[in-house]
Amino acid sequence: MNTWQNVTINDLGQIITGSTPPTKKTEYYGNKYPFITPTDIEIDSRIVHTERFLSQEGYEYNKKRLLPRNAVCVVCIASIGKICMTSVPSVTNQQINSVVVNQHKHNPYFVYYLLRTMPDILHNVAGGVATPIVNKTTFANLEVCVPPLPNQHKIAAILSTYDDLIENNTHRIKILEDMAQTLYREWFVHYRFPGHENVPMIESELGPIPQGWEVKQLGEMCHVLMGLSPKSEFYNETSEGLPFHQGVTDFGSRYPTDRVYCTVQKRIAEVDDILFSVRAPVGRINIANKRIVIGRGLSAIRSKSSDQNFILSQLKHKFQEEDTMGSGTIFNAITKADLLGIQLLQPANPIVTKFEKAVEPISSELANLTIKNGSLRQTRELLLPKLISGEIDVSDLDIDMPR
Repeated sequence: MNTWQNVTINDLGQIITGSTPPTKKTEYYGNKYPFITPTDIEIDSRIVHTERFLSQEGYEYNKKRLLPRNAVCVVCIASIGKICMTSVPSVTNQQINSVVVNQHKHNPYFVYYLLRTMPDILHNVAGGVATPIVNKTTFANLEVCVPPLPNQHKIAAILSTYDDLIENNTHRIKILEDMAQTLYREWFVHYRFPGHENVPMIESELGPIPQGWEVKQLGEMCHVLMGLSPKSEFYNETSEGLPFHQGVTDFGSRYPTDRVYCTVQKRIAEVDDILFSVRAPVGRINIANKRIVIGRGLSAIRSKSSDQNFILSQLKHKFQEEDTMGSGTIFNAITKADLLGIQLLQPANPIVTKFEKAVEPISSELANLTIKNGSLRQTRELLLPKLISGEIDVSDLDIDMPR
């Protein structure tokens, strides 16, 4: 540690605060440069996938704020501490301070992992009454301790190995989920299911459907449990009780990430229940991979016929676009009656059984990959503070630099 130095974040590289081009200027938005906002940043991923992009005109407007590849982006307003890295030239909004790392002195991946250990510090220095804010000057002047560059490379290499494996598994998860949804669409949207050639079509409330199939309400096909939020005094982040999910804040691509726990166990979603968001936004979906307490922003849905994969695929298809139903003056929401009344397709039982049989191996592999990612994350999180603080000395390790 005697070769480590105390520096400021400003010493790590150039600090850039993003901005949002005028939304009324539609010509500023296009498909060329990713426009990163806090909602695009997942809690536990280096990679960011943006909902919006800027055009060349938007780039010109934000030219001085364009971030190169491997810039480290840190949310400093509201969702303080969320962090990602750019993989291509990108722009952020004003809620994000980014570090364009001086790579002659510092490793960008090391800087990313270093700043990942600082959310509590950022919260402590935040100003603002209603909304916490870490301004650019405060952010830039925060002191950090860094090792010599060769050690930064080694630390980054160790931690990046875990993230590379996690990202590879996450990519496989997406491919498998796409496979299941593609099969669903082929059989139950385009009606090209096994033996479809011999089944005539009839009219229904949802349009033409194969003979022998029905349109039913969700309440006829599924058990539904609406969430209820206990008082905040029963919440904790020390793993006491069961995981608690108020809404979609900690939703992942398939399963939620557990952060908050609750010692009052009233409304509990069981393993494999479909977690369906009933407010802000309506229709976002995850799956419970353990028993969890659900708050008023969620419902738990379970098929009455054990056709859980089919129900999941149908709801995901129906709610590809969020907030297509619901009402509210501040945010969209739906009631239990609204949820129970959603119209679903009930195909002939043999076809659903074949679909379940085809999708079950995919579902099992998705669960296995999720468990692997959980183990990788746990190990990485144990190593992260020890490596970043120098508690684990990497000086004598023979490790290649990360890409």
